[in-house]
Amino acid sequence: MPEEKQLGITVKKEEDMPEWYEQVVLKSELADFSPVSGFMIIRPNGYQIWQTIENEFNSVLKKLKVKNAYFPLLIPESFFKREAEHAEGFAPELAWVSRKSDEAERLAIRPTSETIMYDAYSKWIRSWRDLPLRLNQWCNVLRWEVSDVKLFLRSREFLWQEGHCVYETERECEKESLEILDEYQKLAKNVLAIPSLTGIKTEKEKFPGAKTTYTFESVMPDGKALQMGTTHNLGQGFAKSFNISYLDKNEKKAIPWQNSWGISTRMLGAMVMMHADDKGLVIPPNAAEHKIVIVPIVFKGKSDAPDKVAKELEKKLESFNPILDDREEYTPGWKFNEWEMKGIPIRIEIGPKDVEKNQVVLVRRDTGKKEFIKTKDIEKEITHSLETMQKHMFTKADKEMKENIVEVSNFTEFEDAIKDKKMVKTLHCNSEMCELQIQEKTTATSRLIPFKEKADGKCVHCSKPAKEVIYFARNY
Repeated sequence: MPEEKQLGITVKKEEDMPEWYEQVVLKSELADFSPVSGFMIIRPNGYQIWQTIENEFNSVLKKLKVKNAYFPLLIPESFFKREAEHAEGFAPELAWVSRKSDEAERLAIRPTSETIMYDAYSKWIRSWRDLPLRLNQWCNVLRWEVSDVKLFLRSREFLWQEGHCVYETERECEKESLEILDEYQKLAKNVLAIPSLTGIKTEKEKFPGAKTTYTFESVMPDGKALQMGTTHNLGQGFAKSFNISYLDKNEKKAIPWQNSWGISTRMLGAMVMMHADDKGLVIPPNAAEHKIVIVPIVFKGKSDAPDKVAKELEKKLESFNPILDDREEYTPGWKFNEWEMKGIPIRIEIGPKDVEKNQVVLVRRDTGKKEFIKTKDIEKEITHSLETMQKHMFTKADKEMKENIVEVSNFTEFEDAIKDKKMVKTLHCNSEMCELQIQEKTTATSRLIPFKEKADGKCVHCSKPAKEVIYFARNY
């Protein structure tokens, strides 16, 4: 018999969130630290959730007629220099390949793929008939910006998808940039049960080289903002820098419009922070590979009927991809704690008395609520519980997010709200200098300018006429 050690979470979420978060990720076996500073290992439990996101979004890409491709990991140094603002923005984060070679030019590991992809686009696009060109790739990127890893939230290497599309008109480019943003928000809600805000990044915070950056962000339980994805209207700057042009329908040379957009494994970090509790991970049903775990409760020297019923249910409930935990070397209590730690949405318990009554005990991971379910109704009840759980998790998270946002009208209220770990909604002059001064005083940064909200009044910081409503927060 192995020694049973209940390796639970040793700190409370509300008391020490950073330590709590790290323990949840490690002990639920989502990820681990790498021996290489700044890097992380994604374990099967974590990678499965990323694959669920990938599969779900691939169906969206198919609907939008975006095709997947793959471009090289290494990018020539000269490519970065073609678009000055982009080059300046990523210069501090580039990792260069050191090699013995006759090649005169240095090669960087991709921090993002605009440059390597657009060089190819300049060869492929010749006529209006080649447009729109819509490509996406799922890959890893490397940004040499941190050494202290925050699992999923901040690491030098991470996984993402990056879409890069080319259009004849800005109208098409803008329309699909916003359409992708909407699809990201739906993905976060429908799969991960995460609520979010959408809007426009300020000039200070926009993507290097973009005309406009759109973002979708959420507010974590500790009041910090988490940017989960962005879309960018790149305008025509990259097209000009990379000599992408085409003959229009009048046989005249024209410059196309481009956008790019991406989400990353950071979304897994958002899921953990938003939903996990002091017992461990809580996986939203739509993100879970295994929807249920079946635990037969057999007493030594007694009937093995619970085992037999459990095996029958494993086959009957195949569509939920169940885990059957019939290990004899562990107690039921130890098993319950383990599966709670790993976040399996529903636990089915079967004891001798349950067999006699033709019932099971159904336990929801998010609420801990127990129900006695007749065996004949089990498929219907599991389906209902999973649907209810998904909706409940989103509703609860949405309520908490809104409670963490406060509207302020002066800078004293602003400072107090930030100290109180809240996101702030306020009026602002939209000056980069004013933004920077706010950041220096409070460590809060602008997160987004919401769509279709008019600014009427004075800037919360400098008292000049306000130009925008802006959300500010400390961020991950």
